[in-house]
Amino acid sequence: MTPDDKNKNLDRSLARAVAWNAAARWISQILSWVSTIVVARLLTPYDYGIIGMAGLYLNLAMYVSQAGISEAIIALRDLTRRQIAELNTLALLLGMGLAGLSCALAIPIARFFSAAPLARVLMVSSIIYIFNAFQVVPRALLQKEFRFKLIAAIETVRTFAQIAAIIIFAWLNFKYWSLVIGYIVASAAVAILTLCWKRHEFSLPQMNQLGRELKFSRQVILSRVTWYAYENADFAVAGRVLGGVELGNYTVAWNISSAPLEKIANLVTGVTPAYFSAVQTDKSELRRYLLRLTEILSFVTVPASIGLALVADYVVPALLGPKWLGVINPLRLLGLFVATRSLTTFLPNLLTAVGDSAFVMWAMVGSALTMPVAFLIGSHWGTTGIAAAWLVAYPVIIAPVFYRVFQKTGLTAREYVSILLPSINASIIMSLVLFAIRLAIPTKLSPLLALLALTFGGILAYFAALFAFYRERVSHLIRTIKGMLGKR
Repeated sequence: MTPDDKNKNLDRSLARAVAWNAAARWISQILSWVSTIVVARLLTPYDYGIIGMAGLYLNLAMYVSQAGISEAIIALRDLTRRQIAELNTLALLLGMGLAGLSCALAIPIARFFSAAPLARVLMVSSIIYIFNAFQVVPRALLQKEFRFKLIAAIETVRTFAQIAAIIIFAWLNFKYWSLVIGYIVASAAVAILTLCWKRHEFSLPQMNQLGRELKFSRQVILSRVTWYAYENADFAVAGRVLGGVELGNYTVAWNISSAPLEKIANLVTGVTPAYFSAVQTDKSELRRYLLRLTEILSFVTVPASIGLALVADYVVPALLGPKWLGVINPLRLLGLFVATRSLTTFLPNLLTAVGDSAFVMWAMVGSALTMPVAFLIGSHWGTTGIAAAWLVAYPVIIAPVFYRVFQKTGLTAREYVSILLPSINASIIMSLVLFAIRLAIPTKLSPLLALLALTFGGILAYFAALFAFYRERVSHLIRTIKGMLGKR
């Protein structure tokens, strides 16, 4: 097979992986929305509150249990079968250790939140780490083999199992335990199905011979922990400094601005590590994938984010009602921020996949030190100030990552910016049209009708600008996507 044929096969595999990932995620999301409506009628805010408290710790511990070893197996392509078996044992030991730690911390965490039932929830939920430990290595091997169709199928089964368990036990009046049982059933289902398709033996770890692998894993784990810290620092500052009402406003603004676009970006970030790793020694291919993925994402995320920022004062009253007017200002700023964030989410993945985990670790540590300070300063201006802190500080913490990626791929800033120009320029034209529509909208028109007019006007203006000024660029992109999918 020639290098060109190999690259074409890899392109088709990547496109299909994104497609299967998209199908699994959107099926899961739709089912989750439906089940949430059903279960919310059976449970109480207190039930969700208990699980929310537990999630603050459980999610952090889950990042630790899933990170490190999985990334090492994907990125380090010269691992022997015995080394993978030793890492498999370490993954199991890590899962058991986290389960024990969760039990030990259960009572102190429950006392911190003044919620006695939380201790039992944490103890019972700790079994999730055992289930997860058994599938860390097999799942990483499936990713390394590009078997994303199988992974998507397993994730879909996971969703069905979790939703079914939650609804059944909520109907049986198990209260918050129905949510706990649902998560446990889902974790067990994923572990069993993964092991049915991909198993790997265990072996006694020779710690002195796993120096490189353990160092890589530690760096990834620290990166994940510090990432989790700075990602949630704005919520912590808003809740601590501004109080519950302002935290609620900020949380809703964040969810509206980031949820849809994060899901679009995650369709890519969920599969790219394996592909970046496959071409980790080929700068031209790394550069090609980076530019192609950035261009595709930019055509969706840039106009959507900018458009949301421009119509926030119509979105909030139309969809949420007048009691949520405090959401408008932070939503405007977060909308602008998400446009940048959505294009940078897979940059750390690229660096980790090519073995530069140490740089990612220190970049995340720097972010964890910088962002909380920025949020504290911004909190003097309320939730608007906290949202503005993202716009001011994020470019500072992401600039070194861009510089490192450009070094590793041989990419220039001019090449990168040229990829973004069509979506940026078309978004500028769209913005001018939106301003014109706003001026023409009658003051007595309902917010919902005004929002519909702005939405359709913005969409038409954006695509009209693209096809008027970048027709060949858009046609080339469409041909590229079809080529990746194996279509003519």
